[in-house]
Amino acid sequence: MGIKYKKNLRRQERGKDMDFIKDILRGAMIGVANIIPGVSGGTMMVSMGIYDKIISAINHIFKEFKKSIKTLLPYGIGMLASIAGLSFCITYFFGHFPLPTAFLFIGLIFGGLPVIFGGLKGKKADAGAVLIFVAFFAIVILLQIFGGDKGNDRQLSVNAGEMGILLIMGVITSATMIIPGVSGSMVLMALGYYTPIIGQIRSFIEALTAFDMDGLLSGVALLVPFGIGVLAGILLVARAIEFLLRRYPLYTYSGILGLVMASPVAVLMGIGVSAVSLPAVLVSALTFALGFVAAFFLSR
Repeated sequence: MGIKYKKNLRRQERGKDMDFIKDILRGAMIGVANIIPGVSGGTMMVSMGIYDKIISAINHIFKEFKKSIKTLLPYGIGMLASIAGLSFCITYFFGHFPLPTAFLFIGLIFGGLPVIFGGLKGKKADAGAVLIFVAFFAIVILLQIFGGDKGNDRQLSVNAGEMGILLIMGVITSATMIIPGVSGSMVLMALGYYTPIIGQIRSFIEALTAFDMDGLLSGVALLVPFGIGVLAGILLVARAIEFLLRRYPLYTYSGILGLVMASPVAVLMGIGVSAVSLPAVLVSALTFALGFVAAFFLSR
């Protein structure tokens, strides 16, 4: 009896370790999506079936601090690791292999669609739900048309005014990051802050590895206000979304479905015709399959 109990205990511990690793990988996917213009971190959360879970943990972080931190910690680790690592190379992949990279994320989006349809299961669509779906689908496309171009990049400098602006940018960016289908990085790009902030992240990491105190202090002065804004925006938007999911589940999921379904279209709109070739299409089919399988695995 004791041997069987110990075996079951070890099996449960291995299961918890595997869940923790899977949550880190999910967080890494969210982090990657958040730094790619046109791709939404919120979409990745929905696709992997963890959107409601993360929103709930954020909203209860003060009432159930230990439980919420335990839920959010692996996602946070994965996000920070992917943002720190891929801030060096993601622009390279999107610049040199735009179609295969885009289809990797489209695969991730489509692989998670069963999760969204599960949220609509048993709910009969009405005219209002259809209208909301169409409206939110159109919002993503219009954002890509009018906000997808790179604005004039701002020059970041350490002063009170710039730090205040970065705080506001953090709030705006996090609000768009957490809403499925809306790309926070695309909003940053349109406002001219995408390249400077990504560059500042790279500079901070380089200063950290080189023990450059001046570079570290400069990075902290600029990135901390932005980070505070991100946290504040996430808390505000998460409360609104949880309220909507609780009170109006059909209409909320209809809106989310519209945002998510429009995301692949928005991503492809950012890819030039010159990027399309037979080798690129073949590789894209492979990356789509990889993304689909990864989303299916991580959403289980």
